[in-house]
Amino acid sequence: MAGGVSVPQLAAAVSEAGGLGFLAAGYKTADGMYQEIKQLRGATSRPFGINLFMPQPEYADPAAVGVYEHQLAGEASWYRTELGDPDSGRDDGYDAKLAVLLDNPVPVVSFHFGCPTRDVLESLSRAGTLTLVTATTAEEAQAVQWAGADAVIVQGVEAGGHQGTHRDNPETDGSGIGLLSLIAQVRETVQIPVVAAGGIMRGSQIAAVLAAGADAAQLGTAFLATPESGANALHKQALTNPLFVRTELTRAFSGRPARGLVNRFMREHGPYAPAAYPEVHHLTAPVRKAAAKAGDPQAMALWAGQGHRLARELPAGQLVEVLAAELAAARTALSARQGRGSAR
Repeated sequence: MAGGVSVPQLAAAVSEAGGLGFLAAGYKTADGMYQEIKQLRGATSRPFGINLFMPQPEYADPAAVGVYEHQLAGEASWYRTELGDPDSGRDDGYDAKLAVLLDNPVPVVSFHFGCPTRDVLESLSRAGTLTLVTATTAEEAQAVQWAGADAVIVQGVEAGGHQGTHRDNPETDGSGIGLLSLIAQVRETVQIPVVAAGGIMRGSQIAAVLAAGADAAQLGTAFLATPESGANALHKQALTNPLFVRTELTRAFSGRPARGLVNRFMREHGPYAPAAYPEVHHLTAPVRKAAAKAGDPQAMALWAGQGHRLARELPAGQLVEVLAAELAAARTALSARQGRGSAR
């Protein structure tokens, strides 16, 4: 939900309705994050969370990035912009953001793209902050537990946006694990609480992941279409537009596997995009912005999970209430079925 989608208004509305709203700090400066935290605190007194991107190791092949830059020259020309500088930074202001969160503790902090050190997690714990870390395999979940996080977010391959793999390995592209299978594998590996994420759009799906062993569910795409979401209007419309019929994992926009609606840019450049994050992210950023300004979704990063066609244009608070009602109904139906089974 980084890049301006998860804004204070959305996080506050979710928290006010009884959920745990999250503010994405990715692609923001430390001061920008701090200012949004102040806005969020002004809008709600309820708990909320902050999500951070982990710094990325330098393993990209400069030559491959240069070839991709050459391939994208036509895109820049078409949208009358310049390509971005691929060397614009790779740590996303991680240390500065941690300093802010230690000086001004928030209830929850989660991490994506890797696992923090035990020292970092212990420092946040001493500040009174609960910590969660994304994992996409049982092995990653075990590393999260060893590091001392309070809970693990298990992200199935169905999830929209970037896969939170701890190490970006091109050899494993397309081999992600479905959420229900991943929950079962992680449950047999760790003892810390499990939060399920990936393609969840209805209360009945929340009931399913809880029944499968998760302690909580995390939804992203379900909230993209809400009026409080900071997503571009074209992005919101594309979720249910018949023109965009499916999603795929792609490196085309950022150099790291991320699930989005298949559009022209993804089809033309996805097969050749190198494993180079955040270099490719910086490179394509001006093109994506220019396409949005031109009203052309065919060159925008339309991040979405596999359940995107189930998106509902409800206010965020109302959506939380609807999901809670659907969850309760699903649990009641399950209890009734179990009761009939016992009677037989």
